[in-house]
Amino acid sequence: MANLLETASKSGDFTVLLKAIKATELEDTLNSEGSFTIVAPTDDAFAKLPAADRDALFANIPKLKRIVLYHAVMGNVQSDDLAEIDEAPTVEGSIIAIKRAGGEIRINDALVTQMDILADNGVIHKIDTVLMPAILEHEYD
Repeated sequence: MANLLETASKSGDFTVLLKAIKATELEDTLNSEGSFTIVAPTDDAFAKLPAADRDALFANIPKLKRIVLYHAVMGNVQSDDLAEIDEAPTVEGSIIAIKRAGGEIRINDALVTQMDILADNGVIHKIDTVLMPAILEHEYD
């Protein structure tokens, strides 16, 4: 099996996220032997952001790094775990909310569209929206 970044790269759905990971120099962290869960916004999720906002993210590396780390949870949190917990602490330091309704799982407001993409050092859950930590709404303006 491949590690998280190799697995994400092979899927073809996460090119913008992988570009953000590279820009923020988080590759070594996410390639480490520790176990991580990545709630990974797809390229379509990034495309929902206005182009100016996407460009601004990549121009502000500290903010981008916080956003990337907000999509990572320590440990291997698979679908069975998501079905039982209501929140999880992110590597960024904030908490993400996990909601279940109508057979769907949402992380904050993002719909989980595919679960349990397994890797050597964790798991990826595909989401349809880029998550933003509340603390960042005004912090780096």
